[in-house]
Amino acid sequence: MTLQLLISTLDNGIERIPSMLLEPRDGISYLVSWQHSDGSPMEAVPQALLRDDVTVLHLQGRGLSRNRNNCIRHATGDVCMICDDDCTYTHEQLATVALTFATQRSLDVATFKAYGTNTTYPEKPFDLGEKVKNYHVTSFEIAFRRSSVQGKLEFNELFGLGAPVLHCGEEEVFIHDAVASGLTCKYFPALVVTHNGETTSTTRVGEPGTLKARGAYLYIAYRPSMIPRVFIISYRLHRDHGVPFFKAVRNMLSGISYIKKKPLPQPLP
Repeated sequence: MTLQLLISTLDNGIERIPSMLLEPRDGISYLVSWQHSDGSPMEAVPQALLRDDVTVLHLQGRGLSRNRNNCIRHATGDVCMICDDDCTYTHEQLATVALTFATQRSLDVATFKAYGTNTTYPEKPFDLGEKVKNYHVTSFEIAFRRSSVQGKLEFNELFGLGAPVLHCGEEEVFIHDAVASGLTCKYFPALVVTHNGETTSTTRVGEPGTLKARGAYLYIAYRPSMIPRVFIISYRLHRDHGVPFFKAVRNMLSGISYIKKKPLPQPLP
């Protein structure tokens, strides 16, 4: 079984990639989607990435979900991990991911634990179709069996950094869509990655794009109860992070209104 790390990076983020690479080992490879924002020059691939186990793709424009989808479309590994360009790994951690899929033959998508986040992780495995209180997945905690996802499931490009309105939430929508499409999706309490930066949902918790994304996700995943949830979440954001209550309510309702007007993605052919 081969494992491939799908790394999305933008502009000079390519300079961080060499520090992510481990000593070459059979069965492990890296696919880097190097996104170039408008007006950014397309420079030569750094010498340190010219390795047999590293493939670098070029992609013009912005949008993190679009960049991740570029990785998914070109992936070749049996099992793939979603990666940010500020993550690091060990061979032991990658072996844990591969072994999980090797021993769980029906598993399509898995989420794991990351070191360096503020997440309080559940202690036991569970089916991601269950709604576990206070558990929120992050992109770099996700791995999947390529044959289950490629050509069938992608990140919703309305969500994520670089999207026009909704600046986070793409990973939660991805898991929701995976579960809704009938894939077997589970969480495992194994530490498989170290994240060396902060996530958008924590650094930009009170920004309109983050709040609107929260509202849009409620429309997708909790439609019957989305309005009460808007007020509950707004109260908690005010209590825990000092986000003005009515600002949170207004922006989350705006996110709901925005996503209601957009056609939901159809299954890939």
